[in-house]
Amino acid sequence: MVPGTHGRPTRHDGVDVAAAERAAGEFLSALGIPVDAEGLRDTPGRMARAYAELFSPRPFDLTTFPNDEGYDELVLVRSIPVRSVCEHHMLPFAGVAHVGYLPGRRIVGLSKLARIVEHFACRPQVQERLTKQVADWLQTRLEPKGVGVVVEADHTCMTLRGVRASGSHTVTSALLGVLRDDARSRGEFFALAHPTGH
Repeated sequence: MVPGTHGRPTRHDGVDVAAAERAAGEFLSALGIPVDAEGLRDTPGRMARAYAELFSPRPFDLTTFPNDEGYDELVLVRSIPVRSVCEHHMLPFAGVAHVGYLPGRRIVGLSKLARIVEHFACRPQVQERLTKQVADWLQTRLEPKGVGVVVEADHTCMTLRGVRASGSHTVTSALLGVLRDDARSRGEFFALAHPTGH
């Protein structure tokens, strides 16, 4: 058993948690934080397991079904929870995603839209890339007539450090196919997604 792990697994979905725990302890010590203090003794392990969880997406299969009814209107799932870590400072950002598509020959299980967001959020990220990755993945795998993704998030790298812009809110969007090229379809998507602007 690795010291400090208290019998917990030393690996987490391919992550060496024991090595991460040692590194976290050294990192905190280098910042002058006494990890031998009673309340901080288990903190390096907690940090390691927390980041291992943040960076480990659940596996899923993209379940699609034939669009037998020929449904050709927008399908949209709003307010999908998003939580990720800014790759520049390794600080969390969190918010919601609104993901929609105009079906082609196939439709997708609605829960899978949330799983796709989770999949790409479970790594160090920037919000712009995350938004585009979700849209591109759906366009490639589902081949719909169009895809729209809006992500709204609060970034602690802006609110807790640097400029400390408390209350700032970042909105990104990615539109593909008809939702990009047709003004009416684009307007419908944004009207239904209605970013909350909180």
